[in-house]
Amino acid sequence: MISSAAPRPPRFLRACRREPVDATPIWLMRQAGRYMPEYRALRQNYSMLDAIRTPELAAEITLQPIEAFDLDAAIIFSDILPPLIGMGLPLAFVKGVGPRIERPLRTTRDIDLLATPPAETIMPGTLEAIRLVKATLEPRGIPLIGFAGAPFTLASYAIEGGGSKTYARAKTLMYTEPAAWKRLMTRLVTVIGDFLARQAEAGADVLQVFDSWAGALGRGDYERYVRPFNRMLFDRLRRVGKPVIHFSTGTSAYLDAVAASGGDVVGVDWRLPLDEAWAKIGPDRAVMGNLDPVALLGPWRELKAHTDDVLDRAAGRPGHVFNLGHGILPETPVENVRRLVDYVHERTSVKSLSEV
Repeated sequence: MISSAAPRPPRFLRACRREPVDATPIWLMRQAGRYMPEYRALRQNYSMLDAIRTPELAAEITLQPIEAFDLDAAIIFSDILPPLIGMGLPLAFVKGVGPRIERPLRTTRDIDLLATPPAETIMPGTLEAIRLVKATLEPRGIPLIGFAGAPFTLASYAIEGGGSKTYARAKTLMYTEPAAWKRLMTRLVTVIGDFLARQAEAGADVLQVFDSWAGALGRGDYERYVRPFNRMLFDRLRRVGKPVIHFSTGTSAYLDAVAASGGDVVGVDWRLPLDEAWAKIGPDRAVMGNLDPVALLGPWRELKAHTDDVLDRAAGRPGHVFNLGHGILPETPVENVRRLVDYVHERTSVKSLSEV
């Protein structure tokens, strides 16, 4: 007799919902990227923005690690910064330097001139790439993650013009022009929220918000100048009906405040042991993390020990998604990635879901 029961959702989606799994799911931030020779070969002929804007190229890059490793999710190949281009801030990826905003925000008038166009206008290539990738992944039962940058991180890039050690310009604007800061963050919530919602419509199964620069702030500034807008964004995303991951770095001192901003899954970096981080976040959330990316550069005995520590601290509780505490490093050996992915599955697997 053929069972008519619906197939069980992939383990990654079940973990996001804190449901039992047959093995801990694993994916790696920046898993499609420079550590893979296939990626480096492709990028010899295309710029970063060309690769992002060309759906077929972005889809091919997205699938490269899925073909190479037994990962539990794919993440669409893109970057958090291109939506700023559509808002009126030209962007270039400068070799050896990184992303640069050509006309960073310097006055309140600059903020008021920012546009808030729909995602179909500013990021059509990414939305089409999601449709292409989804057509390949869905028959294989592999979920796809869509993503965007958080309001504070994008605001800081837009104001500083690139990377920063002090975030002095961004913080000065917060302190001296709070009304303009509110207008800027509200505009960013509008653009980010629409972009993420359209990614879900195009086929993304999970959405991730990257607040990579939130660790530049103290608790007081985070709660006053950032959390209200993050909550605005996550409240909007709740209506989309897809699991949402909230990832930040350097925020261990106020991880509870980060968690209070929203998200079904809270990503944590390696600076705080996983069990301590989970205690701050609360038992009602799933947790993603938190292997130090540098551990992948060491010998297997060290990589295994670091991996075991993360898994021991997770203690098999429903709701753990194994990941790095930040993006995979370009010099990471491919074989270490393969060994890590296989080991996480092997160590955490159970004979059947009924035994979980």
